[in-house]
Amino acid sequence: MNVTFLGTGTSSGVPMIGCSCAVCRSLDHRDKRLRVSVHVQVDGRSFVIDSGPDFRQQMLRAGTTHLDALLFTHEHKDHTAGLDDIRAFNFRQQTDMPVYGEPRVLSQLQQEFAYIFAEHKYPGVPRVTLHAIERDDEPFDVQGVSVLPLRAMHHRLPVLGFRIGGFCYLTDANHLGPETRAQLRDADVIVLNALRREEHISHFTLAQALAVLEEAQPKRAFLTHISHQLGRHQDVEAELPAWVRLAYDGLVVEV
Repeated sequence: MNVTFLGTGTSSGVPMIGCSCAVCRSLDHRDKRLRVSVHVQVDGRSFVIDSGPDFRQQMLRAGTTHLDALLFTHEHKDHTAGLDDIRAFNFRQQTDMPVYGEPRVLSQLQQEFAYIFAEHKYPGVPRVTLHAIERDDEPFDVQGVSVLPLRAMHHRLPVLGFRIGGFCYLTDANHLGPETRAQLRDADVIVLNALRREEHISHFTLAQALAVLEEAQPKRAFLTHISHQLGRHQDVEAELPAWVRLAYDGLVVEV
């Protein structure tokens, strides 16, 4: 399995508009963070988790030419705003794009992208087939690949992460229940959000993320959904245990 980090930034991205802090002025390419998303290639299949507003740019930068499915963690715009750009894959592949999400998330997509789901469609609009993730306690099938939902809370909003084989991906979380913590054990790689150092209402801080990872004890871990408030990549990474790294845009990890 190969995992490409398409974006590792928070909802405002890094650099943030109008900011002149040291991180936003950094010339280190690792401090340039598009909105959070990953591309997973496993068993001959190609999946993207979340299509935020930078989706088109991410697909071009990664050289992605084929996509078998799109999975959504939740309905916030920094995770869904790029849905229109799956049209390119419709055109190339001559098929509808399978889209997976919880019923609440799919309902929100139908409202925000009403033209996609209109009875009489405008020519050239995206073509999708919706697949509801009805349960959060058992695996579901994505094009022949078994995916286990990982329940998390984003303040008061239930969100999903996903486990595919030994790879676990969780973003936009600040609470994991005991069931989810158990599902993280024995993972080869865990990706977890770590927004900043200070407390936040809906995201893990760096210290909180490290505590979760210390309990789960994966072989390797990567931090994502990072804001400019966390600090420069090279400075933060120097503080971390050897088995935990900061993810950065374009990083490819073999699981």
